Amino acid sequence: MGETANAWLTRPAFLILLAVSDRPRHGLGIVEEVEERTDGTVKLGPGTLYGTLKRLAREGLIAEASQAPDPSDDDPRRRYYRLTAGGREALRQETADLRRLLDVAVGKHVLESGA
Repeated sequence: MGETANAWLTRPAFLILLAVSDRPRHGLGIVEEVEERTDGTVKLGPGTLYGTLKRLAREGLIAEASQAPDPSDDDPRRRYYRLTAGGREALRQETADLRRLLDVAVGKHVLESGA
């Protein structure tokens, strides 16, 4: 799994892994899922998206899916990406780390006004 096991995922990497955690998606589908899940606050540009996809694939966290998840959405020009077992574990670990940090932030009243 490369260095990701001990290093924190970048925000784009985390969001991309999260986007493909439930089903394979192509690039535009990942962008749309990330924008929807972040209420439009995160917009992945092509450089960030494809650079991060390349890194995640190189690290074995995602792989190209052998076929489109929906045959009616199949386009031979599209590449669909799916989470690997290593990617699922990295996503699980990162989510657990974020949960622990969120618990600390809540305990420090970070979200309260005036904090």
